Amino acid sequence: MTITATEDTAPENELVSTQLANGLTCELPADSPLAKLLASQRTWVGPSAKERLAILRKAKSIAIVGASPSPARSSYFVGTYLLQSSDYRVYFVNPNATEILGQKAYPDLASLPEVPDIVDVFRKGSDIPSVIDDVLAIGATTVWVQLGIWNEEAAIYGESKGLTVVMDRCLKVEHARFHGGLHLLGFDTGQITSRKTLR
Repeated sequence: MTITATEDTAPENELVSTQLANGLTCELPADSPLAKLLASQRTWVGPSAKERLAILRKAKSIAIVGASPSPARSSYFVGTYLLQSSDYRVYFVNPNATEILGQKAYPDLASLPEVPDIVDVFRKGSDIPSVIDDVLAIGATTVWVQLGIWNEEAAIYGESKGLTVVMDRCLKVEHARFHGGLHLLGFDTGQITSRKTLR
């Protein structure tokens, strides 16, 4: 079974989220041998939480590459969230669809009516280098690769070409995390955890 760490390295006594090969996630103590092993398997480090927040605050438009018209797909859920819970102009890119969530679907990034601030990618890891080439071709500056998708070489390549690269993170979760959407009372806690808050 393959396990990959999906959260930033955390100090001792904190938990880090890990994603199993079957898509489920669990939390491990950050100072556990397994968490340290998982963290050591990745050398590329993307933008910090503060930097990701700045990316989301600065952006006005997002293109979702690999968007699906199927409500069962995560890209559909993310698209729904962005349309309903943000002020972003959202574009769907899928050469096999004409409409997604009531909006026109575009066959490729070059067909969009504007250069998006963020290109959110729902494609398999081996496809990421070609997506990065497409992003560079249209002049976009940020590639956000969704949770569960990892291609370290592609991330390094993208950064070498001047792109900001976020990888293996859900844009919806990050947006909700920073905008109070993950706390029952609406507070922006700045962290994602399943632990109960001390009273």
